[in-house]
Amino acid sequence: MLLEELSNAFGPSGCEGEVRDLIKDAIKDVVDECHVDHLGNLLAVRRGTQRGPRMRIMVAAHMDEVGFMISHADADGFLHVVKVGGIDDRVLPAKRLVIGPNRVKGVLISPPVHVVPAEQRNKPTPCKDLVVDIGAGKKDAAEAECKKGDYATFDTHYQKLGRGLVCGKALDDRVGCAVLVELLKRGPFPFDLHAAFTTMEEVGVRGARVAGYDSKPHVAFVLEGTVCEDSPCERDQSPVTRLGKGPAVTLADRGVIVNRKLAQYALQRAEARGIPCQIKQPGVGGNDAAAIQHAEDGVSALPISVPVRYLHSPASVMSLSDMSHTIDLIEDLVREMTPKVVKA
Repeated sequence: MLLEELSNAFGPSGCEGEVRDLIKDAIKDVVDECHVDHLGNLLAVRRGTQRGPRMRIMVAAHMDEVGFMISHADADGFLHVVKVGGIDDRVLPAKRLVIGPNRVKGVLISPPVHVVPAEQRNKPTPCKDLVVDIGAGKKDAAEAECKKGDYATFDTHYQKLGRGLVCGKALDDRVGCAVLVELLKRGPFPFDLHAAFTTMEEVGVRGARVAGYDSKPHVAFVLEGTVCEDSPCERDQSPVTRLGKGPAVTLADRGVIVNRKLAQYALQRAEARGIPCQIKQPGVGGNDAAAIQHAEDGVSALPISVPVRYLHSPASVMSLSDMSHTIDLIEDLVREMTPKVVKA
């Protein structure tokens, strides 16, 4: 399954090559054009069936994941790291990592509770105070295995859980990439479909800033794995999204306020097709839509997301039914799109 391959692939921000190669191989027989730009974005086009003036529809998903970069090795052979993207310090101690082009195995240290002062036990250790143990023993041995600037990711392997759920790393946004690959395979569509598999979303939507200018879209959909916090809690609160309730349509987040006509179009098409759908809690998160909307003279951009529990952690959980319904919805939106949907 492509999602499993993508989840297991090594691809922190700025080092997306392994992910890009998997996607390129998966779409090579169904796209009419494909190239990689100077920021590493994989940009593909599947031509539409209509003649005459063409509407350009862009669908984007980012390839990168959060991770780490080696800053240096110390005299005792431990590696020091900095975070690449947003990772909560609380999830780091004792986590396994895979490092660099040689895929060296390592563990972020976690002092045993027996030696941690009582006043420190309930406080997360900052990443800057953690080191990675690769079993080197001394500095030169560590540097022979891992170089300064090498990337690292969580060493987590995709697996199936119960009730159609799966667990893996980087489901934000490898699930979006898998949805976009399947969308391309379901073409052609009436209008040209511009697919953008973008880089460096986790460090400032950098790839998307130029991808939008390449395709010059009239409308853009951004496929994302988004926050799902529906686990038990002490107080009654509205979760951002819920697992198993279908794709989440964004109205507003930290980077974009969506064209309301476009959002209503998505919700209406979901209802017409009997596709379960939910509205993402406004004001939470952000994604490539924040950058794509600024391309050329402005683009109506709509994020459509698969709910994912435990984002930016060593192991996330999502529902395969949510992914399937997202594929069905985005296919319908692209097929039924007309210029009047986004006309002011």
